[in-house]
Amino acid sequence: MLSNVLKIRVSLGTAALLKLTRIKLLAYPTTAYLMTYTSGRCVANCAFCPQARESKSDLKLLSRISWPIYSFNQVCEALENGKMRRICIQTINYPGLFEDLQVIIDQIRRAAPQIPVSLPIHPISEEKMRFLRDLGVERLSIPFDAATPQIFDEIKGKFVRGPYRWENHMKAIKRAIKIFGDGKVSTHLIIGLGETEEEAVNFIQEFSDLNVTVGLFAFTPIAGTKLEKLPPPPIGKYRRIQLARYLIQNEIVRKEDMSFEKGKIVGFGLSNRELERIIESGQPFRTSGCPNCNRPFYNESPRGPIYNYPWKPSKKEVEKIKKELDSL
Repeated sequence: MLSNVLKIRVSLGTAALLKLTRIKLLAYPTTAYLMTYTSGRCVANCAFCPQARESKSDLKLLSRISWPIYSFNQVCEALENGKMRRICIQTINYPGLFEDLQVIIDQIRRAAPQIPVSLPIHPISEEKMRFLRDLGVERLSIPFDAATPQIFDEIKGKFVRGPYRWENHMKAIKRAIKIFGDGKVSTHLIIGLGETEEEAVNFIQEFSDLNVTVGLFAFTPIAGTKLEKLPPPPIGKYRRIQLARYLIQNEIVRKEDMSFEKGKIVGFGLSNRELERIIESGQPFRTSGCPNCNRPFYNESPRGPIYNYPWKPSKKEVEKIKKELDSL
């Protein structure tokens, strides 16, 4: 076993789910979130990320969540008896990552063969994608995070001296679709990095047309990152994009059916009655991404505002959502 794989990071909520620690949670994760371990920082330099090459954040953080280190063998034993519905392996880009992943995925599939595995990763070759698929990865995610090529360059690419380029991510997404199949590829979109609502909807429609699942995240400022002073997105903006995503990804409407004024969504292409029914279901405002991913409080404090509900919103919460949809 490789030295790095003697250790693995586990989100605090997952550690509680697996009984590796004892803490009180308001919502338990339905997916086990693990993260590859390296003693240093990521070779990438994403402006929002605590793990970035030039970040001064605590290495135990990813977004606002703490990821304590555990013995990999101990985690595998806990997974054997766990009740999670999916395993998601977050990756830090570092030399030796792929070799570590071979060990991690192989051991996890042995420990919990019945649980599907998702893997968010930077662009890799077709050969490596095929290897990971054959090893047991069910879904692959290539996170774009930014809604436009310009914002991508500003937060992940050349303007922050990062290794990533929009066109290479797009090529990687198309490779992944070819290898993993339609509906088995995901990407991430972070709201609050300077995009308009219309630009976010354009992104969602483009990837939906490729049958790629778009997981929405709300930007979260973390001390020590380049964007530590940027505020989170307005809740109204996030709610409208959540609703648009739900309608598009469920093929209820297309972006062309919606209407916009100065980049803001002002119409969703449905009758008020139809829209009301969908809003009252609460479903558009739940955590989005891979199946059975609920990421409790990944982007927000339990005190609120809650951007992604890790449970089905109650009637009281839906009434609050209705007011937020109409806010700036």
